[in-house]
Amino acid sequence: MINEDWWIYEGTKTLEDLPAPPPWRRLTATVQRGEKFEPNEQEKQMVNAALYLRRPLLITGKPGVGKTSLAYAVAHKLGLKILRWSITTQTTLQDGLYSYDAIGRLQDASLAKNNSTAQPNISKYLHLGSLGTALADSKEKLHVLLIDEIDKSDIDLPNNLLHIFEEGGFPIPELERLDEEKQEIFTYDKTKTVTIENGKVHCHHFPLVIMTSNGEREFPPAFLRRCLRLEMSLPDENKLKKIITAHFGEQSKYQTQIDALVEQFIKLRDEDEKEVTTDQLLNAFFLKLNNVDVLDDANLLDALWQSLSDFPTR
Repeated sequence: MINEDWWIYEGTKTLEDLPAPPPWRRLTATVQRGEKFEPNEQEKQMVNAALYLRRPLLITGKPGVGKTSLAYAVAHKLGLKILRWSITTQTTLQDGLYSYDAIGRLQDASLAKNNSTAQPNISKYLHLGSLGTALADSKEKLHVLLIDEIDKSDIDLPNNLLHIFEEGGFPIPELERLDEEKQEIFTYDKTKTVTIENGKVHCHHFPLVIMTSNGEREFPPAFLRRCLRLEMSLPDENKLKKIITAHFGEQSKYQTQIDALVEQFIKLRDEDEKEVTTDQLLNAFFLKLNNVDVLDDANLLDALWQSLSDFPTR
């Protein structure tokens, strides 16, 4: 039987009864992403090794184990800026380095010529990508560069990254052709400019590069040889309870429900081999905190804990 007591839409409650959103959906909150993440000893070890060796860290693991959260947690803990480069099948190395609006410049140049005004500076039409920014904007301190889901890239991108990682810089041909020794161009988020000398981006502090992979493809041996690798495992019962506490605080009043939810979640994940993620468990507990008996509503719980492999891929 469906419990309608908590419904706002087609129910008896109103929007005034709507609770605050879950902690991870409070978009205007000051809590930074990754602040609640609790790394284990191996994760700490490999992040520190990557920092010392100035080597990229390739993190693999199933969806929802916290690969992306680890990158944000490191940035938060060390007080560093994080630059995120989300990879798709169409992503190229150029996307991460810089972009150049040649058409916009041509149009403005034509207008300037017709109006007998000064030609616009080329820097107006250039801005760095996330990788380019991580290298160029590094005089003061390093950045964390998150290359998310690199296994979705085309076959060439991992090898194309090798040269950039080894050299710590790259040329911008549009600037190399100019007579000016220095040019100011915008960074990835366009909040500031950086100085590019002689048309070349140069790294002062090599960024902490964290790449995530869901294991959807193999990587070239040359690429793997230059990376440190970390396999993140699924959280066990104790870790799941710690994650709940980290997000919601101590909830001794609901300890019985927490135990029941975690037990059922682990059974679904490990025994039934369903591909479910930790945030699905957190969603169920948040509803329980708001007096929604998810354990007594099989349809709702099935919807909340639907296996990722059950969703169509296209």
